[in-house]
Amino acid sequence: MSDTTPDTHGQDPSTDLVAGDQEIRRAVGSRTGMFGVTGTGDTSGFGGLVTPIVYPGDSQRPYGGWFDEVADALEARQKATDLDAAIERVVVHRGEITFHVRREDLPFVAQMLRDDEVLRFEFCSGVSGVNYPDDAGRELHAVYHLLSMTHNRRIRLEVTCPDADPHIPSLVSIYPTNDWHERETWDMFGIQFDGHPAMTRILMPDDWPGHPQRKDYPLGGIPVEYKGGTIPPPDQRRSYS
Repeated sequence: MSDTTPDTHGQDPSTDLVAGDQEIRRAVGSRTGMFGVTGTGDTSGFGGLVTPIVYPGDSQRPYGGWFDEVADALEARQKATDLDAAIERVVVHRGEITFHVRREDLPFVAQMLRDDEVLRFEFCSGVSGVNYPDDAGRELHAVYHLLSMTHNRRIRLEVTCPDADPHIPSLVSIYPTNDWHERETWDMFGIQFDGHPAMTRILMPDDWPGHPQRKDYPLGGIPVEYKGGTIPPPDQRRSYS
């Protein structure tokens, strides 16, 4: 017979009950149309839609389950090193926990998460870039996905920087697997990772203008000829009212 004893320490999204997953939202603006595109003709037929842009708000204790164990260990280490403000806020949303970290304290928090025996988040599977044009002063986000193989837990770190100063400390010296991931995030979103050993493009040519996954990047496209007719790129099509 198989052992059906529940694992009280591991992460199981199908059974975890997270007390801190409150439905608190933070509105930062609104968008129009189906895809939020501006400055081009609306060919979708959804141009009249207006949708609020909302982000999950801060979560309050208790977060639930092992989330509190991780948060307690982080707070204890912060107090011991006089960096109480390194964690700006904590968000528990859809059964997952994200620690929002001040960008100048990111290397310290990452090193702590990796080396502390209670935490032991040994593996960073990469960094994802996100562009929120309406989040004034925090338009660019870098999201790090961490795994503790020792404790079978997953968390996220999120760091922000403004368009006017798109710099975040590199974590390559702590998590070497981030070498290519940071280059991709720079290539696609324009976030400079200070201290990276070779901050060059990885997907686009070295002389490519702009960063293709930012929201203000033009749609582009290639004109297509079909039976004598021509279909222009999306940002050159006429609008329908």
